[in-house]
Amino acid sequence: MPVWIRRYLWVFIISMVPIVELRGAVPIGVGMGLPLLPTYIIAVLGNMLPVPVILLLAKPILIWCTKLPGILGRFFQWIYEKGVRAGEKLMAKAGNGMFWALFLFVAIPLPGTGAWTGCLAATLLDLKFWPSVLAVLCGVMTAGLIMGAASAGLFGALGMLFAAG
Repeated sequence: MPVWIRRYLWVFIISMVPIVELRGAVPIGVGMGLPLLPTYIIAVLGNMLPVPVILLLAKPILIWCTKLPGILGRFFQWIYEKGVRAGEKLMAKAGNGMFWALFLFVAIPLPGTGAWTGCLAATLLDLKFWPSVLAVLCGVMTAGLIMGAASAGLFGALGMLFAAG
């Protein structure tokens, strides 16, 4: 397998990993010397691959985990209740603007925000499937543009620095 295919495969896989997601995959791809546009496209595709599964299965699995015996069940119950409370607060603030709230939550490339967390919030809030997919997709694409611009600027500046020396 050619090196460039392996590098794109790494970008794709990294973009599916919770917390790291596209926010880590784009800078890693650019850092490996891959062109920005194909790296961005591969990272968006990889980041979006688990989204439908999360939206469809996260809540039922979380509820099932709350029924586990002992401390494990109580831990998942705490996560579920915390998620529901946070979702209710967000819903009260956002009102009819939940699409935009979900979009912005996913779009801002900060730790703890992203497709995985956004999907978990959407499923706990019982948001509709397709609007949630669209909001997460738009958020992922926006985060990718931000990370792409930051990566191109950082690696471009480093390249110029090393070329001058």
